[in-house]
Amino acid sequence: MIIGGGIAGCSVAYHLARAGWERVILVEKGELTSGSTHHAAGLVTAFNPSATMMRFRRYSIELYRELGVFERVGSVRIASSPESWIDLRRAASRVEGVGLPAELLRSEAVLERLPQAAGGAPIHGGVWMPDDGYVDPHIATYAVADAARALGVEFRTRTRVTGIELAGDRSVRAVVTDAGEIETEHVVNAAGIWAPQVAAMVGAFVPSVPIDHQHVAMQAVTGHEVDRRLPCFRDPDNLIYGRADAGGMLIGGYEPDPPARWVDGVPWEHGARPVQSDMERFAPLLEGAIRRFPFLEDAGVVRLLCHPDAMTPDGNPLLGPMPGVRGFWLAAGLSLNGFGGAGGLGRSLAEMMTDGSAALDVDSYRPWRFGRVFRDGTAATEAAREVYKYYYRLRYPLDVGEAVRGRRLSPLHGRLEELGAVFAAKNGWERAEYFEPGRPWRRAGEDQRAFGWAAPPYLGLLAAEHAAFRERVGIIDLTSFGKLSVRGPGALQLLERVCDNRIDRPVGSIVYTQFLDDRGGIVADLTVTRLAEDRFRLITGAAAVDSDLGWLALQSELAGLDVEVRDVSEELAVIGIWGPLARDLLERVSADDVSDVALPFARAREIEIGGARVLAQRITFVGELGFELYVAPEWAVQVWDRLMAAGRADGIRPGGYRVLESLRIEKGYRYFGTDLTSADTPYEGGVGFCVTAGKDGMIGAAALAAASAAGPRHRLRTLLVGQDDRYLLLYGGEAVRIGDEVVGRVRSCAYAFTLERNVALATVPPDVAIGARVRVDVLGDGVDAEVADDVLYDPQGARIRGS
Repeated sequence: MIIGGGIAGCSVAYHLARAGWERVILVEKGELTSGSTHHAAGLVTAFNPSATMMRFRRYSIELYRELGVFERVGSVRIASSPESWIDLRRAASRVEGVGLPAELLRSEAVLERLPQAAGGAPIHGGVWMPDDGYVDPHIATYAVADAARALGVEFRTRTRVTGIELAGDRSVRAVVTDAGEIETEHVVNAAGIWAPQVAAMVGAFVPSVPIDHQHVAMQAVTGHEVDRRLPCFRDPDNLIYGRADAGGMLIGGYEPDPPARWVDGVPWEHGARPVQSDMERFAPLLEGAIRRFPFLEDAGVVRLLCHPDAMTPDGNPLLGPMPGVRGFWLAAGLSLNGFGGAGGLGRSLAEMMTDGSAALDVDSYRPWRFGRVFRDGTAATEAAREVYKYYYRLRYPLDVGEAVRGRRLSPLHGRLEELGAVFAAKNGWERAEYFEPGRPWRRAGEDQRAFGWAAPPYLGLLAAEHAAFRERVGIIDLTSFGKLSVRGPGALQLLERVCDNRIDRPVGSIVYTQFLDDRGGIVADLTVTRLAEDRFRLITGAAAVDSDLGWLALQSELAGLDVEVRDVSEELAVIGIWGPLARDLLERVSADDVSDVALPFARAREIEIGGARVLAQRITFVGELGFELYVAPEWAVQVWDRLMAAGRADGIRPGGYRVLESLRIEKGYRYFGTDLTSADTPYEGGVGFCVTAGKDGMIGAAALAAASAAGPRHRLRTLLVGQDDRYLLLYGGEAVRIGDEVVGRVRSCAYAFTLERNVALATVPPDVAIGARVRVDVLGDGVDAEVADDVLYDPQGARIRGS
């Protein structure tokens, strides 16, 4: 059963039928296309910040072309300011990095493709995407539906779902409609702006907020009639996009302060009717359109249309199964990626439902990824509106979000304020990015807008924090770490099932490991500490904790294991101390033995610091001797103060999360979500040493064995970019080239202060060996780079051992 007859639901229906499912029914409370799909502008362009979404969009174009409903006219993305031209050159490199054609255009070439823009605002350049175009939303959706119907899918319109019945084990049993009950084992929630209400029918939570979106049809102007073959265009500086429409233009855009509506639930009776438009609100966008195409000043308005679109707090779709309700799936929250994303979304969900996992990396689209902070409707709305605001507004790579701030504070927050912390937020947690000693604390936001495409003015502060960890001892508040408790008779069996490393080790052991999917791709990267025979604690990223929690719950359900999985992130504060003097520091504040014999690397034991019981974990993410200290929140300030006082003579210095980039990249340590994704096996991601071969029942074992035998499709390699110590404006995603051929892309990068070099982790073909020369795009310009050893700093690990 698929609930929702928009383009997403029809795409899922088509791809399930094409995959061989013989009994598929789609129900729609109105007619097909009677929600957001009905009001879409229909542009289908591949350009997107997300590599996965770009691949979704490329496939969608192929699908619509195959069905004969795609108007291939190409698209031009325009830079109307020098700053946007730099960003566009960087973005074009990211597009090429995932294998899509993208041609940079000088201003003259832009005008050759868009002569109507002559005499308008200055053009600094553009990007030409030859395969882009548009569809008629109504025709395209019905074409996909007809293709699904030809494969046996049944469509029932004018049928509203009123409930979903679950069996005793919380698996889907039936869907209740106003026309009767239909038994089914699988339900796909493709209900668009109604998706949260449908999810609530099974007790599931998904944040998706309707945000108003407007576009206008402009009349043809005599002497300036627009040919239907005009390329689609986007001008982010002027906040507009558009295409030809009946001799005139269809113009849409992204308002800087868009309103949300129906945040408590969309009326069921709402459908194809638009909501009240607001020309006063749209006026700045219309002015932008006239700046770009001056003849539009003489064009009349045919119609201004407003309709809310479903926006998630991070702007990514909701795609996949919902833990806790077996047989319940999501294909919603498309966040302005409707027709562009729908083809790939439908195919990937069909792969998950038929094969167990998707071929593309869709981890960031998991429908259960949002934690409790977003159960607050105000927080979800703030975040969704901010995503919309920045859909076109230039957002510099080092800027941080200003929405949903101050929601989760570490017990050490006051101490960090006193030290001059500059805070950013992750999953609601306020975390120190870096420190400005002697200055008042503040929250970061659009900081890079002040210094633009230049080296950060706080680079010297990061260098000083880096030096403390490398040369003396640094201290960092890690309380935002995600912490999961896994306990019960089935705990070990569950973890051996989901982890590629062996977990059955002595109590007190710490194991670095990954979760894998059925294809052998990496879906989590974390550590597991064994606290007792049947009790474990998993440490993961602040942004990954809800996603990892859902994955464990999902796999526990599938295996039928007796295990309790719980998020305990707020029950423990965490303090990290790393550096050559870290053990000396700990010995000054604790009478317990923390020697290498008593507490070796990758082991944990309880110690006492000033009356507080602390779990000291001998582990590192910076490549130095050190410890993660887990303590009850009420004791956190006491422990922090003792460490700071005892370390003052040694020059202890607090560090923020931003300095971890430089420290970890010198050691070749990977970040999940950028360096490691479900598109990579452990062998391709450089963490194959974690894999324990021959583990019975391990998810992905067969695929991993086959991948090992076949050899890697690509390798994550370390690159030294540039020839000297000059800081380069590398941010991630840039294309890597050998000659004129794009051979890979940068996954992550940082300036390594110890090495005084720019370092990147990048995917390249497996036969590209250490010592090979490549070129990396840096803001559109090729810069020489060398493939280097995976570990650039202390490759033997002597510093970690304290020797």
